[in-house]
This record gives sequence, structure tokens and C-alpha cells, in this order.
Amino acid sequence: MTQDELKKAVGWAALDYVKPGSIVGVGTGSTASHFIDALATIKGQIEGAVSSSDASTAKLKSYGIPVFDCNSVDSLDVYVDGADEIDHHMNMIKGGGAALTREKVIAAIAKTFVCIIDESKRVDVLGKFPLPVEVIPMARSYVARELVKLGGTPEYRQNVVTDNGNVILDVYNLSIVDPVALENKINNIAGVVTVGLFANRGADIVLMGTPDGVKTLK
Repeated sequence: MTQDELKKAVGWAALDYVKPGSIVGVGTGSTASHFIDALATIKGQIEGAVSSSDASTAKLKSYGIPVFDCNSVDSLDVYVDGADEIDHHMNMIKGGGAALTREKVIAAIAKTFVCIIDESKRVDVLGKFPLPVEVIPMARSYVARELVKLGGTPEYRQNVVTDNGNVILDVYNLSIVDPVALENKINNIAGVVTVGLFANRGADIVLMGTPDGVKTLK
């Protein structure tokens, strides 16, 4: 199976976690896009969705799925999204699509976070994928200097502005052995909106696409 076929398989498998009549948290990226395709087939059975990006919102609306503002929703039964990396303790790196802040907010209000990945995203130690950090523009240089002190090599993601109007620093050369501690440390740097470490709130369930089918990890 191709990587895209693996992504499609887990996207459709995630439908099993969608409750009729619920509002569904929907992520961003190529794997989440397959989930939106699947969700469209049962759109009459759900109330709608809360979306983590303008791109996902546009796709949901193109299918006629109502999209709710996050402020109007107290909680979500399930949030379905991909990851750039995930370790064996359900800690993740997210933000390759620059939607990390909205993704983190939706994850926070969701009762269950279902992470959908192909097997290439599973790692022993996080950090091979550069760690995204969303930063307000005026703080970019300061935050970069602070990230260097933590042992990383930050690079400004050129020509990218987040849906919140901020910029992204991608941090290379990190071996993240204590994801919770690093998440807290980076989030405390003045000017950081959030870091793409999902460790304080990791995944509850992982659906991993493999050549032998979709595996469920808990």
C-alpha cells in the first residue's frame, strides 16, 4: 500500500469513534483530510464539526457539514487528527501544517483524542521531525535565541503565516526524552503562542495504518 492509502485507511477507520448527534473535532493535514472525506458520508448523523484550520473548515463546508465556533462548544466527544511524530507514550509532535495552536485548543476540550497516522510516524524518541513553535512576529528573534539555549537549531519557516497571524519557528536537532518538561519550558518563553509538543495532552487512541491493516494502540 502507498503512504496515501495507509492514511486513507486510518481516516475512514476513525469513523468508528464518531457518535451520532455529536459535534466532532477535526484536525488539519493530509490524513485528517481523508477523515473529512469519510465524515461526509455520515454528515446527516452528526450535528457538525469544530475545525482546527481555515483549510479544514473550507473542506468541511464544501461537503455541507456545519462548522461551529470553538467558543460555542463546551466539550467534544472526540477529536480526530494526525501527527508528524508520535512516541510509544502517546506524546506527539504536531504543527507541520502550521495549525498547532488551534489543534491544541481542540485537543484540550475533547474527551477522546484519536490520532490517525501511517506507521512512518511512530518513533522511539521524538525530535527527528523538526519541532514547530508558533510565535508572535515581534518575538521571533528573541524566541529563537532562547531555543538555541535549549539545544535546538531554530529556522524561520519562510512565507508562512498561521491562521492566527503569527509565524513558525521549526526547531531542529532536538532529542526529546522528556516531552512534558520541554513543552512546559518552551511554552513559558515570552512571545511563544504554543509549541507543537502534545505531551501534557497526548493521544488517547492511535489508529496506525500498516500494510497488514489498521492497528489500534492505546
